[in-house]
Amino acid sequence: MKKFFLCCLVIFYIFFSGILGVPNAYAFSEEEKLVLQCWRLVNEAYVDSSFNGQNWWNLRQKILRKPLGNREETYGVIREMLATLDDPYTRLLPPERYHDLQITTSGELSGVGLQISVNPETKHLEVVSPLPNSPAEDAGIHPRDEVITIDGVKADSLSLDEAASRIRGKVGTEVVLEIRPQGKDTINVYHLKRDRLSLSSVISRLDDSNPDFPVGYLRLNQFSGSATKDLAHAIAHFEEKNVKGYILDLRNNPGGLLQAGVEIARLWLKPSTIVYTVNRQGTMGSYDAVGEPITTTPLVVLVNQGTASASEILAGALQDNHRAILVGEKTYGKGLIQSLFELPDGAGLAVTVAKYETPKHKDINKLGITPDLVVSQEPINYFEIGTEVDLQYQRAIASLQQS
Repeated sequence: MKKFFLCCLVIFYIFFSGILGVPNAYAFSEEEKLVLQCWRLVNEAYVDSSFNGQNWWNLRQKILRKPLGNREETYGVIREMLATLDDPYTRLLPPERYHDLQITTSGELSGVGLQISVNPETKHLEVVSPLPNSPAEDAGIHPRDEVITIDGVKADSLSLDEAASRIRGKVGTEVVLEIRPQGKDTINVYHLKRDRLSLSSVISRLDDSNPDFPVGYLRLNQFSGSATKDLAHAIAHFEEKNVKGYILDLRNNPGGLLQAGVEIARLWLKPSTIVYTVNRQGTMGSYDAVGEPITTTPLVVLVNQGTASASEILAGALQDNHRAILVGEKTYGKGLIQSLFELPDGAGLAVTVAKYETPKHKDINKLGITPDLVVSQEPINYFEIGTEVDLQYQRAIASLQQS
């Protein structure tokens, strides 16, 4: 009787396994295992539990039926799977791109200095910001400009990482970009020579044009692993100079490490909430300032359309906690948080795991943060920052002097 019962169980398992299309675990190839790992990471961590309104389990079964003859085919299937989420920030990073991202957050890179992203509304590739003093900025490329082609390849046919990979390259080589300036119908063609880029997180200088009111200017280019230490060092230097106010320039800062944004906020804030995070279950967590700030001197923060992600977390925390006045233009509006997962072959998977809200529970995704003092300004280059043509900077100085 027991043998008959066990036999029935085996038949039952085989029969229904065949119906469900579930391969036996021991039959998974290395390519299938890689696909399954990516599927599992998204299944466990992705912020939208509806997976963009689809049955994520059924998608797994369909994906496993596709031929996976080599790694490139596997990457193609993974990208196809992730594309169904309609989320440009959840993406596969091939080994070279994943390695480049790690280098970028450590402060080293070669290329033309163009930070790009996919506009979630138009689906077009856009410039978030050019890096300061880079070939892209020197050529006159600005935030929100649309990338049309890269070396003749239509940008809309490329994933975000494929586009970034085509723009990067060896020092001295050239990339040709067709770019449509924001709000215009014309298309400009740029022949840019790749160069080694300086990714120093912080640029600082003392503005003593008014000897009675010295101001410490701090430009934060990205939220890298060294950003907090570099900024704290610059602030300590200015404190010795007895500055009367600070200007923190987050214009064209595309973000970076969430933790760096939180740590930098703690440099300025008394015990308070920095940012709320909301996961797929709707569970809310928070990052808080718990100690005393290293300075209580008045602060103005400069923002514009290129201020994104971790920059918006910092700007929102300082604004909502009444620590700083924001001057400039409405920010980019990226209120989503990604986690990076390293895959066995050296590739990486970026997954949107949460959204964030400012301390006053403002969801800024696709909306941005509106400054306290809105000051519109035509694009200026790196060498014009802080000069008379920098209207936002001049308004920040005036605001500090009136405080």
